[in-house]
Amino acid sequence: MALLASNSSPPHSRASSSRKRWIAGAGLVAALVLWRGVDDFARAHLFLINRSPSLPNWAYFVERGALPARGQVAFFLPPRNALVEAHFGKRPSPFGKIALGMPGDVIEHRGDDVVLIRAPSGNDPRQGTRSVIGHMKPLSAAGEVLAPGPVGRIPEGCYYMGSAHKDGFDSRYAAIGFVCRRQIVGVARGVLL
Repeated sequence: MALLASNSSPPHSRASSSRKRWIAGAGLVAALVLWRGVDDFARAHLFLINRSPSLPNWAYFVERGALPARGQVAFFLPPRNALVEAHFGKRPSPFGKIALGMPGDVIEHRGDDVVLIRAPSGNDPRQGTRSVIGHMKPLSAAGEVLAPGPVGRIPEGCYYMGSAHKDGFDSRYAAIGFVCRRQIVGVARGVLL
């Protein structure tokens, strides 16, 4: 008597094979969802390393396209000029500074001091107050002349970006000036020490 070969698998073998395909399919879907989430995060954020002593932290997660509120760290593309190019190259990395002055605020120079006069806004109890937000130096560490930055009312869509560091290269100098919306890369949303 000859045995006939059977193409059918035992029932437990079919169930096991079906379960493996389901797990593999679910794993593939989970991987795609995870990849999409990581991709969306990467498109909306940057990871930037701070190479300057003017900010206290060494690395930041930055939300692309966000505009700063007063006191927030924001990253921007510096203007193209000889001083920036001499120190940072033809294609400098974004600068990270603090939004100290907002549209409508007024900037004055009193000797070497940069003074901010806060514009009225809502229920701000500090409106109209004056505060020194920086000190200007006449020369860079390399001996280059540092022209004072802009004064007057900060235009709509622009910011005074600065830091408390004595050697900060920021809006206190004409080579940087007010930083406007088109220059803003984004706002720091996370800080790594």
